[in-house]
Amino acid sequence: MKKNFGRILEQGKRRYRLYTAKMRLLPDFVIIGAQKCGTTFLHQLLQKHPCVRAAPGKAVHYFDCHFQEGMNWYRAHFPYRMEKVYEQYLKKRPMLTGESSPYYLFHPHAARRMAATVPNVKLIALLRNPVDRAYSHYNHERRKGREELSFEEAIAAEEQRLDGERDKMLEDQSYESVHHLRHSYVQRGIYVDQLQAFAEVFESTRFFIIHSEELYEQPLQVFGELLEFLDLPPWVPGDIRPVHVGSYQTMNAETRKQLQEFFEPHNQRLYSYLGRDFGW
Repeated sequence: MKKNFGRILEQGKRRYRLYTAKMRLLPDFVIIGAQKCGTTFLHQLLQKHPCVRAAPGKAVHYFDCHFQEGMNWYRAHFPYRMEKVYEQYLKKRPMLTGESSPYYLFHPHAARRMAATVPNVKLIALLRNPVDRAYSHYNHERRKGREELSFEEAIAAEEQRLDGERDKMLEDQSYESVHHLRHSYVQRGIYVDQLQAFAEVFESTRFFIIHSEELYEQPLQVFGELLEFLDLPPWVPGDIRPVHVGSYQTMNAETRKQLQEFFEPHNQRLYSYLGRDFGW
């Protein structure tokens, strides 16, 4: 009975949000990725800021998996415009809203869709050592029961799994690729190509790039710089411990070496593009 009541209540909330969608805001910021780079940690830090009203939950996935739902569906995730008016004129402080969907950075349609829908949005990208990111992504899929291969088998199978999938997605915007979403362990770590796709449709001033390792080592400093980028007042969260820190077996040393060699030229291209060396 309680489960049924909870489900009915949630359905009612969703319908109400859709009904009031045109009275709601669009995001001021979006965390676009990358997956397994600390996006949940950062999203939760921003949610705690007194001037932020982020979308409930975390991954909205509008510009990748739910674009066919339409603008009202997307707006339904955000606060009312009047809330912003109240904060600005009565409380005399800014109010921002935003969301985090880490598949956006890798999705072939997301950048263009976002530029057409929210051209003034601020984009936040977290970049982690791609070798560690790939292994974390793999273990995430294993825990979810969506990967049966060993890590070595999975990265060996990735080229075949992804073969032609991106082209199909580009040709048919309704095509959803499970392999592109779930099994792109290595390809998602070629960050420079993904950032350049966004740079084709957004000005460079719209981007804030975070070195994930720095976020975990110096969270207050990195978070403070992000608040400045977002034009938010300084604020120190009470609890700044990372969330969803996974534990799994150490990667095979030879596999790590092979991946480091694969990513080296792509990392160098990234450093040259950003003018920053992440030391990977």
